[in-house]
Amino acid sequence: MAGNSSRRGAMRRTKKGATAGSGGVRRRALEGKGPTPKASDRPGHKAYQGGSGGSGQGGKGGAGKGGHGGRQRRGDAPAPGENQVAGRNAVLEALQEGIPATSLTVLARIEGDERVREILRLTTARGLPIAEATRTDLDRITDHAVHQGVSLTIPPYEYADVDELLEIAHDAFEPPLLVALDGITDPRNLGAILRSAGAFGVHGVILPERRSVSMTASVWKVAAGAAGRVRVAQVTNLNRTLADLKSRGVFALGLDAEGDVSTRDLASQERSLGTEPVVLVVGAEGKGLSRLARETCDQVVSIPMGERTESLNASVAAAIALYEIAGVREGTGIA
Repeated sequence: MAGNSSRRGAMRRTKKGATAGSGGVRRRALEGKGPTPKASDRPGHKAYQGGSGGSGQGGKGGAGKGGHGGRQRRGDAPAPGENQVAGRNAVLEALQEGIPATSLTVLARIEGDERVREILRLTTARGLPIAEATRTDLDRITDHAVHQGVSLTIPPYEYADVDELLEIAHDAFEPPLLVALDGITDPRNLGAILRSAGAFGVHGVILPERRSVSMTASVWKVAAGAAGRVRVAQVTNLNRTLADLKSRGVFALGLDAEGDVSTRDLASQERSLGTEPVVLVVGAEGKGLSRLARETCDQVVSIPMGERTESLNASVAAAIALYEIAGVREGTGIA
């Protein structure tokens, strides 16, 4: 009996030793950890500022890893709603033109071709941060555009003023050639007009602030490199701006299907409309020139078309008219 008691005692001692207390670890684990930090103080959150007092760009403000354009960890993609130029060709052309940009977002484990390699090289050379993101994140920040795994974040466009556009022409020793858009609302049309403007020697494009498209990322994508070469001014009142340009010797040339002069006759007028300082006024899609703009213009011209064609897209019509003007200027040695 005594031996059995000794064995039971030893077993109890062994069991007690094997189940030693946790030293308060479990008790401390149950203790509260205080209030949840603000989003801007939590690493990994898109609003994290890293204690740098930045602008809420996830701590990647100017330079990314040490300011060398290093690739960021996945999850540092820009917030939705920021201006995004998406697609490999569009991003590459934007970087080649040196347009302002704040960061590049690429698909994690992207399969790179020559365009992707050049995009990464140019981005790194400019010291821009590079963020990796999932396809879902890229779809979200680009508003489901065809991004092909790359998206460039650009800051809001800095508009020129009309005087700056005239100075560009003056510095080139050329009579001003401007384009004013009267109620164009489709960003694809503005982008296409900018491409034509860049091709045919336009010194600047003028947009009204109201009831008009503005310089968005969609415009940058369509215009490609031309958006970086052709300056855009935004004015409060387009008709007042046209009147001011007329007072300074710029001929206001309206483009409308009901014009009384053909674009092919620009060089045969008493005042050669192709060689004068000109602002070409292009009307809205489907509506044409507004009444006030038509009344403000010195001359309204039309594009000769076959009877079966009712009208042309605004950007196509602008391209044809600019081609005609460029031809006149080249023939007289101006261009």
